[in-house]
Amino acid sequence: MILVADCSALIALSICNSLELLEQVFSQVIVPEAVYLEATQPNKKHAHELKLYLEGKVRKVDMQHYVFLDGFADAGETEAMLLYKQIDADKLLIDDQRGRNVAKINHIETIGSLGVLLVAKQRGLINEIAPLLSLLENSDIYLSKQIIVTVLELANETLG
Repeated sequence: MILVADCSALIALSICNSLELLEQVFSQVIVPEAVYLEATQPNKKHAHELKLYLEGKVRKVDMQHYVFLDGFADAGETEAMLLYKQIDADKLLIDDQRGRNVAKINHIETIGSLGVLLVAKQRGLINEIAPLLSLLENSDIYLSKQIIVTVLELANETLG
């Protein structure tokens, strides 16, 4: 399965030291140039880890394809959706709810960073999600209480 990734979900997985799970869940992980540039800006937290992780995964986007957008899409999100269409990917890794709604309009299958963690647990790649959620909660990443409860229920866990 081919995964095209957007920036915010990559940052979330980096925060909880789970980037390596992407290769274990998907056969190929790629990003457009705009996502790479956004993720590896020197002033961004985790830029160094993301630069190392994304080495060899960056692809040029053919701007001849099109997707329907709203007025709020950034360059990375736009290029990620275009690249998804260009290479006929299986999933788009994106956490932003507005972006996921735009992807749905474009018939793009999505998964979020928490979805990756759930799949990893189901496959026995990780034992627990709760400690990873704690790392995310103590970061700049916003997680609603409802999503935390839902993910923990799906994982048959409690936050400790």
